[in-house]
Amino acid sequence: MEDKKKAEIAQLIQEQLKKLDDEIEELKELTKPIPPENAIGRVSRMDAINNRSVNEAALRQSQQKRRNLETAMSKLDDDRFGLCGACGQDIPIGRLMLMPESPFCVPCASRR
Repeated sequence: MEDKKKAEIAQLIQEQLKKLDDEIEELKELTKPIPPENAIGRVSRMDAINNRSVNEAALRQSQQKRRNLETAMSKLDDDRFGLCGACGQDIPIGRLMLMPESPFCVPCASRR
């Protein structure tokens, strides 16, 4: 892969990392425990607990994506970056621009 494309992908990863950092901070706020002294009513408390569970799942997903992006960023200088980790073929640049953290081409990713 040419250096210009790698630089574009590095920039894209940096932007996504910044966005994820903001998202993670927001989700951390939304997943704080609900103090029992808050008089919000039983039904509202159940809604709040349900929303918290949804936000916790979103937080875990965002944190995992962040780790995957950091891994991709660390591998940018590797000669094998942009090659599928399963079949060894080139990962299309469009896929790398959409999902720079993906180590697989579409056919191999769909088999996993």
